[in-house]
Amino acid sequence: MNENGVVDGGDVVDPDVVSPTSLEWKFSQVFGERTAGEEVQDVDIISAIEFDKTGNRLATGDKGGRVVLFERTDNKEHGNRRDLERVDYHISRHPEFHYKSEFQSHEPEFDYLKSLEIEEKINKIKWCPSATGASSLLSTNDKTIKYWKVQEKKLKKILQLNLDHSHPVGNGSIVSASASSCLPNGGSSEKHLNYVGHDVSFPSGGISSLHLPVVATSQETSFFPKCRRVYGHAHDYHINSISVNSDGETFVSADDLRINLWNLNISSQSFNIVDVKPANMEELTEVITCAEFHPTQCNTLAYSSSKGSIRLIDMRQSALSDHHSQMFEDKDVTSCRSFFTEIIASISDIKFGKDERHILSRDYMTLKLWDINMNSGPVATFQVHEHLRPKLCDLYENDSIFDKFECCLSGDGLRVATGSYGNQFRVFGCAAGSSEASTLEASKNPTRKKVQIPARSIGSPCNMSRNMRRGGENHGIDTNGNANDFSTKLLHLAWHPTENAIACAAANSLYMYHA
Repeated sequence: MNENGVVDGGDVVDPDVVSPTSLEWKFSQVFGERTAGEEVQDVDIISAIEFDKTGNRLATGDKGGRVVLFERTDNKEHGNRRDLERVDYHISRHPEFHYKSEFQSHEPEFDYLKSLEIEEKINKIKWCPSATGASSLLSTNDKTIKYWKVQEKKLKKILQLNLDHSHPVGNGSIVSASASSCLPNGGSSEKHLNYVGHDVSFPSGGISSLHLPVVATSQETSFFPKCRRVYGHAHDYHINSISVNSDGETFVSADDLRINLWNLNISSQSFNIVDVKPANMEELTEVITCAEFHPTQCNTLAYSSSKGSIRLIDMRQSALSDHHSQMFEDKDVTSCRSFFTEIIASISDIKFGKDERHILSRDYMTLKLWDINMNSGPVATFQVHEHLRPKLCDLYENDSIFDKFECCLSGDGLRVATGSYGNQFRVFGCAAGSSEASTLEASKNPTRKKVQIPARSIGSPCNMSRNMRRGGENHGIDTNGNANDFSTKLLHLAWHPTENAIACAAANSLYMYHA
């Protein structure tokens, strides 16, 4: 690693790009905030977050199988940018979202053939391109993927009813008025009709206040979700990721051992393009943890493994992509092994950068940035959980070591972010020469526990402390500002595609921040 903190062998971005200044993150919004001492139901915990490509809509999924939609409103309220420039209007500094709608995407199921309960929890959400004004998205639980079309329609309201309640007739009921409408004009001065047990009297000449109801379309709109297709019965193991192709027609779904290719318009069949299942399951050495399409090259797919490697495949080479075109692996980590090496090396999430050149990966201890043109090692490594290395035994015993943290990149590719314990998330600058590193808490005061930590640190995993403490404290903040509360964790977060805004989930609450 050179003096600028970049791993030798490559630059993170173009060296001509000026290193940006550190951002000052501020609280923007919160949805579903908990009160002090409020108990959170497990079904309400958020399990997926995703912005659409425009950044104007945001979707979240929870463990109860629900999908909640949010829509950006500051652009609508202030008009488009060109109009604002003409009137010299102050443009909002950050995006503002309002709750729009929610729907039940998945229900709990039971597989009678395997005697297996299938949870309704939403594992992933992905927005799909749409030629019409309607939005489309994919949502998946462990076994079934669903394609939803969410259309925005204007509401119709009845502005005028067909009865003037200021002039009651008979007993004043609607039944009386409906019955009276059958009487011809010019009848007797008063007629009696026994209708459904009511003695109703009608005036001569009928009822002058009776008229047709008036229905008008209001300016209020609402989302109407409709499940268009269900893609099921294609995975023997739990689905861990889905990714929509840039061609707008296909997507992939990945489980532990296989990756399947689907056509959005065909739900009855899929094609297996990656299969790592050995003939003898006792010979299984690694599993697939995540799959992601290249942002523009529809033939290129990347997938990560539990051994800490990322493979790039070209689907044009063969129908079954058994052989990868490129493989990325951190040899410095795999050279020194211990009981925890493979566990903490397992990659939980990968993301392509908008520059189409870099891949961001998250394992338990670090964030790593890879250059697809250089597979000798990561171009940058960001230490996230290095302070937990002496506590790996405790983390293993309480299963926290298996937590799957997500990662994200900014739209300009200059920063990366990921979650941690204590409902904290960390933002690092990845431009050449940048030392930006911030730790923030998912609360209305995100900088309350903010500390500056080394942006990049390459440490040998062999330097694991031999004095691992058993039964140590799991709560509070250590002297460096790192969270030790393993019961609260920030696993899911997403970066706005065009602005410096982050949405993250702390239990059932959705927090949004801007800089």
